[in-house]
Amino acid sequence: MQRKTFVRTLFAAAVLALSFSVHAQAWPAKSVRIVIPFPPGGTLDAIGRMLAQKLSEQTGQTFIVENKPGGQGMIGGDLVARAPADGYTLLFSASTFTTAPMTVKTPLYDVTKDFVPVALTAKAPLSVAINKDVPVEDVKGLIAYAKANPGKLSFAIGSTGAAGHLATELLSRSTGMDLQIVPYKGTAPAFQDLIGGQISGFIDPILGSFNFYKAGRLKVIGVTSSTRVSTLPEVPTVAESVPGFEFYSWYGLWAPAKLPVDIGQRLNAEVNKALAGDMREKLLQQGLIVGGGSMEDFAKFQRDDMAKAAKIVAEVGLRAE
Repeated sequence: MQRKTFVRTLFAAAVLALSFSVHAQAWPAKSVRIVIPFPPGGTLDAIGRMLAQKLSEQTGQTFIVENKPGGQGMIGGDLVARAPADGYTLLFSASTFTTAPMTVKTPLYDVTKDFVPVALTAKAPLSVAINKDVPVEDVKGLIAYAKANPGKLSFAIGSTGAAGHLATELLSRSTGMDLQIVPYKGTAPAFQDLIGGQISGFIDPILGSFNFYKAGRLKVIGVTSSTRVSTLPEVPTVAESVPGFEFYSWYGLWAPAKLPVDIGQRLNAEVNKALAGDMREKLLQQGLIVGGGSMEDFAKFQRDDMAKAAKIVAEVGLRAE
């Protein structure tokens, strides 16, 4: 009897393994939806669409980007968490995905229970972008002006708990600046108001401000990486004025929990292939640090980053309204 039970268990395991293998070989058999939980425009959207195009080229199936903004990115995340774990609905988001739930009383999803990390795509130094009419030319000047004019400067945040938000709060606290924080639903409208003069500054990944800066529509007075960025060598680091200051945003691909392992590994391999091709050069040209690595590498990176973010959120007392 025990032998029969053992044989049946082995047979069931073999069938399950075979089904996973067939799943992976067949995937993708139809178009794949990539949900971006913020409006079109901005760094996240640009990288997500770039990745979707490369995955379409590599697999022969269409990867369709759908923007589902709202709730600091949690509405789009919740949509993916509830989708079938078959590899046909994915989430492409920024580090906001892991930090936003830390700032609300009742988050819509649990990052570690409802999702599986698929691949880290890139890390992004942030830029301190200033409206061109604000009379400052560097971070030291910004600090001096803010202290001389308390409450006069307004800084945008694209999403509560995003890297730019955390960096803005920490820069303000560590230097004694009194800044007005103005929340926006995404980075694109924030940059529009920054250029138009409705707000004074915005700390966000370099990709968002780069073209506006090069066109002379705003000023970039600092970057948050430990060393100067090759695409903006004339722009000093924030650390040159505020020793030890360093901050990054990052971008990745997730799938609903219980995604078949083979499909996850296939997805990870396709993302790594994309990052090794011409997408790599495009990311580097925008001042980004190219990601990659295994699913396990991304999972560890996520755990470590969430631990750091949770400490900052608690210290600053960030809460979404």
